[in-house]
Amino acid sequence: MSDTHGGYYLPQPSHWPLVGSIGLFLSTGGFAYALVANGSYWYMIAGLVILASMMIGWFGTVIHESEGGMYNDQVDRSFRMGMIWFIFSEVMFFAAFFGALYYIRQFAIPWWGGGDEVTHEWLYKGFEATWPSNGPANVGGKFEAMGAWGIPAINTLILLTSGATVTWAHHALKKNNRSGLVLGLFLTVALGFTFVGLQAYEYIHAYTEMNLKLTTGAYGSTFFMLTGFHGLHVTIGAIMLTVILLRSIKGHFTPQHHFAFEAAAWYWHFVDVVWLGLFIFVYWLI
Repeated sequence: MSDTHGGYYLPQPSHWPLVGSIGLFLSTGGFAYALVANGSYWYMIAGLVILASMMIGWFGTVIHESEGGMYNDQVDRSFRMGMIWFIFSEVMFFAAFFGALYYIRQFAIPWWGGGDEVTHEWLYKGFEATWPSNGPANVGGKFEAMGAWGIPAINTLILLTSGATVTWAHHALKKNNRSGLVLGLFLTVALGFTFVGLQAYEYIHAYTEMNLKLTTGAYGSTFFMLTGFHGLHVTIGAIMLTVILLRSIKGHFTPQHHFAFEAAAWYWHFVDVVWLGLFIFVYWLI
């Protein structure tokens, strides 16, 4: 059993880290095997199933321990610091992609187009330094850029509204208003999955009607890497909030102890902020 010694929490030995390592090895190794050796994707699928089982089992253990009153203030502080550092790592993750976009637009494209030099006269004669661009080689062929005023603008409104609903749910929880908590979370989850559905529709439209693909040069790769990873984070956040919603319906959390809710809310607000950056620099300022 878990125990505390001198105010420091010691969890019981767990097999879940080993299970997670096996799942990660199979999923990443299986994906590489399928790409490089033209092998089957079943190894990757098996790894993903193991990872999903690990998360369900491990998170279930943590929930059971939390609801059993086994966590003290030290554990709460540890969880908060862990979540803060995790979100910081996510900030750096997206900063790398935003940095790549900035470098391509402000340095690479002008250099290819000549700028103050004459390099383009030998390398890419006649190339115009404009954005969006699929590069001097016209990689992927002609394409249309994704405008901001359509699904992206609607999705911006959806995410901003979801940030308000999750904050409403948080205030309801602190006031011990269970019905307000559940309603606020339900609306947030519904808005989150609506966002994902609209983004999937946007991708289908881009691929089938605009010839805008991941392989469409610099613009296509940065567009789909940034928006795609953000969409993945929205999906993960919506799943997290779904779990929090189910726990809230079961009566979990109190006005004094509800870190799991706060962690999911922090993550969701982070997703909101990243999307604002995406909307401005990927969609609007093209």
